[in-house]
Amino acid sequence: MRLAVVSAGLSLPSSPRLLADRLAGAAARQPAFADAPVTVEVVELRALAVDIAKNLVTGFASPSLGRAVGTVTGADGLIAVTPVFSASYSGLFKSFFDVIDREALDGMPVLAAATGGTACHSLALEYAVRPLFAHLRAVVAPTSVFAAPEDWGAGGDGPRHALADRVVRAAGELAALMSGSGRAVAAEQEVVPFEQQLAALRTDRP
Repeated sequence: MRLAVVSAGLSLPSSPRLLADRLAGAAARQPAFADAPVTVEVVELRALAVDIAKNLVTGFASPSLGRAVGTVTGADGLIAVTPVFSASYSGLFKSFFDVIDREALDGMPVLAAATGGTACHSLALEYAVRPLFAHLRAVVAPTSVFAAPEDWGAGGDGPRHALADRVVRAAGELAALMSGSGRAVAAEQEVVPFEQQLAALRTDRP
């Protein structure tokens, strides 16, 4: 099993990468992978920023960007972590997924995560990041993970403990999607066009 990890942190080191590593480690330790060890491949978008910008302008991917895209689209699952800027995902994060073919993530199990300067930004995962992957027809794990500064420093039963619980729960959900062939199952599901569904409703009326 191949697990791709995309980190959109801008600093080195960065909180998105720290969170990404925790999530990847928790996913790799899931019992679901006992008979199918996970290979984790990390894509650091910081190193690809110039290549991504050039691709958006020219339509041509550099070898480095091409390898990164191949890592993501060829994986069995994806962990995607973005910092929250202006109450949404970062421009670098969105630009990377803009250069990926919109059908390349069909049925891909995805764990969405983010970091931010305040817990008030946690809903960005639900109104920005989750809809992005829904648009790409990925299968997003029910639990998304947000980490604020206080999540890293507290102990005991405080925020840090709560973050650890969310990491384990989300990793378990991702592992279940990956080991349950969630991508293959989703690809086999018939998608009925909206116009066809509407026509059926009209014909069903008495």
